[in-house]
Amino acid sequence: MSAKLEFAVKMSSPSCADKIQDQLSQNGISKSDIHISYETGTVIVTTDQPSSLILNSIEKTGIKAVLKGYGSATYDRNLGAAVAMLGGSTGYSKSDINGVVRFVQINNDECVVGGTIDGLSPGKHGIHVYECGDLSNGCDRIGDHLNLKQTTHGNQTDGLNFRHTGDLGNITANEDGRAIFYFKDKLINVSHLIGRAVGITENEDDCGRTKINTSEIDGNSGKKNCLWYYC
Repeated sequence: MSAKLEFAVKMSSPSCADKIQDQLSQNGISKSDIHISYETGTVIVTTDQPSSLILNSIEKTGIKAVLKGYGSATYDRNLGAAVAMLGGSTGYSKSDINGVVRFVQINNDECVVGGTIDGLSPGKHGIHVYECGDLSNGCDRIGDHLNLKQTTHGNQTDGLNFRHTGDLGNITANEDGRAIFYFKDKLINVSHLIGRAVGITENEDDCGRTKINTSEIDGNSGKKNCLWYYC
């Protein structure tokens, strides 16, 4: 099934739009399925190709891009969506880490989670939804993992009664510090995100497997950078 992908792209001049369109066309994307706005810095592509492939095609032009959103090309409506931003004037970050995570409720039982985070150390990093969205003092006031069922910490792929609501597992950054991810989750719901925050941790989440130190609380995943939500 085709999807509609929206990218935030840093275009320095109108000629960048032509470069991007030419590159995407070389990848078999019809020009009628490519919509580029230099004024807003967005590229929208309708395709059945993976978002990572389209992102790589755009960046082959030497222009930096981030996946901003996605949805069905067939159905224009969903059951709700939320976006979390990290870095800049929005999400709190003590470093150069920045990016975006998008949540789309595609039906009553499934939420699609996807995004791009830059500036991470290579390797795995935990990703979780937290109880509070108060970033007035960095990540100090966002509380613990969102845990509506009062269960122990686990992995995103664990049974619904064996993980926190906000347990989303790990994302993996490549050698350039970029993590691109996309998965469906049956426990988190867009309605849960109001007044919350999401954190990307400095270490890998052991998902409660080691049973030592804070494994069953936060997976020993370390300090976090926080993202701010808007719907």
